[in-house]
Amino acid sequence: MTFYQKLRRIQKKNDSLLCIGLDTDINRIPEFLFEWGDPIYEFNRRIIDATKDLVCAYKINLAFYEVTGEHGWYTVHQTLARIPEEIVTIGDGKRGDIGNSSERYAKLFVDDYEFAASTVNPYMGEDSVAPFLKNRSQGAFVLALTSNPGARDFQYLPVRGKPLYEHVIARARKWNTRNNCGLVVAATKPKELRRIRSLVPDMPLLIPGVGAQGGDVRSAVRYGCTPDGRMAIINASRSIIYASRGENFARAARQAALALRDEMNVYRRRYFAR
Repeated sequence: MTFYQKLRRIQKKNDSLLCIGLDTDINRIPEFLFEWGDPIYEFNRRIIDATKDLVCAYKINLAFYEVTGEHGWYTVHQTLARIPEEIVTIGDGKRGDIGNSSERYAKLFVDDYEFAASTVNPYMGEDSVAPFLKNRSQGAFVLALTSNPGARDFQYLPVRGKPLYEHVIARARKWNTRNNCGLVVAATKPKELRRIRSLVPDMPLLIPGVGAQGGDVRSAVRYGCTPDGRMAIINASRSIIYASRGENFARAARQAALALRDEMNVYRRRYFAR
């Protein structure tokens, strides 16, 4: 099964564009979980069990795990093992280095962790991204347009009459020879999101920034989806996983996830024939 097929299948089965970011901060999880040997995994396990029928993907931001040292790698493995195989898993590490180094990073993400997809930084060019695109069943999301304030330092620079991010997108299209490449585009940039979808009619878009970052859900759905109302992976992290700091945190996360998934589906029905 190709990466695109896997994504379409789970989006249809769970009727969902929602991706939950497991950006699990040890300083923000409920205190009672510290009674467990691995409180971060226990937090993730309960979030996954409460929401797995509502999502198309989970995105694991590796910074929150690598900071804990060797045990963090174990927690990632345990978390991935808890996620049903049919759901897309995204390793959010934004890797991108010279060929040999990227080969090692890709081996870690694809062969060791067995993520279904990774986020990659294209600044160093094709050879830094290619190792993540070797296998048709494994996806790679190329950073195109991000929501952080520093995005304007480079991403909007005019190059031959177009902003630099459009040149990145054009390159990503050329690299997409196995139909397993996608783009990261912030939900906080709806005008640009609309333009980007017109440039890549069929590619999946990983769209962070709704929820705590303030991105507009309606625009993310309307401008992020393909004409069949799919291929947008809309990520929310803090607004879901930290919906409660009490013992009911998993139930609260489910309620927040359900409300967001259903809101997305209202707009899907409004704008797309499904």
